[in-house]
Amino acid sequence: MNTVIFSDVHLNVAADGRERMAEFVRFLRSIDASETGRVVILGDLFDFWFEYRHVIFSGYFDVLRAFADLRDGGVRFDFVCGNHDFWAGRFLRDHLDFQIHENRFLLDLGGRRVLFVHGDGINPEDVSYRIYKRIARFPLVVALFRFIHPDWAMALAQGVSRGSRHLKAVDDPSQGPEVKPLQNFARRALERGEADVVMCGHSHYPVIEEHPAPDGAGLYINTGDWLAHQTYVEWDGSEFRMRSFDGESTCKPVSTEGA
Repeated sequence: MNTVIFSDVHLNVAADGRERMAEFVRFLRSIDASETGRVVILGDLFDFWFEYRHVIFSGYFDVLRAFADLRDGGVRFDFVCGNHDFWAGRFLRDHLDFQIHENRFLLDLGGRRVLFVHGDGINPEDVSYRIYKRIARFPLVVALFRFIHPDWAMALAQGVSRGSRHLKAVDDPSQGPEVKPLQNFARRALERGEADVVMCGHSHYPVIEEHPAPDGAGLYINTGDWLAHQTYVEWDGSEFRMRSFDGESTCKPVSTEGA
């Protein structure tokens, strides 16, 4: 059975996110549950996600329904929280059967130990975000946030997200501020033998690289994003392949050399 891995879709309920939302739903509908046993989501599926006790953001309905149909077809889901959706919890777990991992998890694929992480907070220069992330996860902070009306919360989050993306935008994705820190993190983990494959998101730059490992060569894979690349990774039972969804329910191999 295949395993499909992706990250950084950044689903946005605003008007400028509708096309990407529709295309991603087409992608989910293209996954054959008879051939795919597991889907791994490496964070930032949503541009903003928060679970109120009795409210779910209606703009995500088509995506949530597509996930539900895959679940009904027998597909398992693993969800690693990203910096835009680290409040994932009860609804995704209880209603869609997402196995939620707050930071990272290990999975055996064909005898290879694969370490999955989103990648936020790894950059040693991002001290302010590390502090923010710890505070934002405090139960008291979460409880207080629920007093904000859902419409206001979504509008606030969209404004912050756009501002953050504008500040971090670069002309060349390979020179993004998170590319090197994640590469170094993966290289060290592989050298120490913590995993045979390290797979991340967060940098929005798709890549597959070999790095030295105790038993030979290990792999660092970044799944890229859906804002610019529309990439995902597929494990077919023997190897990992980087693919790009073209919007017509088909996919094609993607070269990461010089991307």
